[in-house]
Amino acid sequence: AVATFNSAKAKKLFADMGIFSAEECDARAEVMFENYVTTLSVEVETLIDMIETGILPACAKDMAKYQAVPALAGAREATYISIKAETEKLKAVFGKKPHDLRAEATYLCDTVRPQMLAVRASVDKAEGLLEAGLYPYPTYEELIYAHHS
Repeated sequence: AVATFNSAKAKKLFADMGIFSAEECDARAEVMFENYVTTLSVEVETLIDMIETGILPACAKDMAKYQAVPALAGAREATYISIKAETEKLKAVFGKKPHDLRAEATYLCDTVRPQMLAVRASVDKAEGLLEAGLYPYPTYEELIYAHHS
């Protein structure tokens, strides 16, 4: 959307209508890119922090309860390991982001966001496996129905 806003065609339209000059379009596009990059960077760092300080410790506590009878753990081990692996991939791709603002925004959108979704999918699966009370954050069900209790 930012690229379209800042296209030659849009700049001409804005200039012809006396809305923005080409320089103003460039400045607004830069602010939009900076906002996107900053927002997504904060989201990535927050997601990683939540995984490492809340989700993975809860998964470890849950797995410890199955040491005596590992056969009862089901898909837990594979799911919890996938959270760690997908989070490591996220850290790796996030660490490779370019330093050019437009390239960084595109990279975050096309490469980092899909990896965030992969992490999220693993965590969502784990949420259904973790023993009640171990999940460190409110679940969707708790958020939606908390006012009924």
